[in-house]
Amino acid sequence: MKVQLDNKIALVTGAGRGIGQAIADAFARNGATVIYTDIDEASAVESAKRFENARAMRMDVTLESEVNEVIRQTVADFGSLDILVNNAGVNTLKHRVTIDEFPREEWDRIIEVDLNGLFDVSRAGARVMKQQGAGRIINISSIAGLVALRLQCAFVAAKAAVVNLTKAMALELAGHGILVNAIAPGSTLTDGTKDLFYGEDGKFKGSAQRLLDHIPLGRPAKVEEIAQAALFLADPENSYMTGQVLVVDGGWTAGGYVRDF
Repeated sequence: MKVQLDNKIALVTGAGRGIGQAIADAFARNGATVIYTDIDEASAVESAKRFENARAMRMDVTLESEVNEVIRQTVADFGSLDILVNNAGVNTLKHRVTIDEFPREEWDRIIEVDLNGLFDVSRAGARVMKQQGAGRIINISSIAGLVALRLQCAFVAAKAAVVNLTKAMALELAGHGILVNAIAPGSTLTDGTKDLFYGEDGKFKGSAQRLLDHIPLGRPAKVEEIAQAALFLADPENSYMTGQVLVVDGGWTAGGYVRDF
């Protein structure tokens, strides 16, 4: 997909790798000036250095002061913030257990990044966009925010909250020319899913085929396919869509199960 993002300033959280990197790359290739942010500054620098129209900055979304400073610095250096992608997120690899055994500290860690971090980044970004009278906020949720999955209660809760927070933000900010939408990826081929399912040493490698059997297209998404959805939502010509969740899941939530009847 080719869209016209020249003169747009975009900031992507969790852009050092995976879906965030793919989204930031897609924006850069389509003309935007892109701020790659990540708690792992080295990975953000490595990703951003491939583009002349990119910069890397460390951002820990759980530190409000750091979030505010990155947003302030972006506007000071580039004059605006036109597109904000809240992609930074974590899940649990170790604690795949039922809620009665799920550690409170792991719950807090996931909610702090996946929900509270998104809130703080959105709040800082929205202040700038309200002054501009325009902007796009794109939140990365998950199909786990639409359909409950087992043994990851904190992630499911956080991503479901992101869905309704997206809608609330869309209602509140529409009068200021700000469009707010979310993307709900299905199973996507990243370092994390390789560690779980798709790698040779994946923790649940034996369950990978059963997972894929729920996806009518029969494979996980590529990160670039999620990035195409972000490009669509960022496209200036897509000007009347807000408060929506764009599902990119190979058909999983349409019914799932590959069978002959």
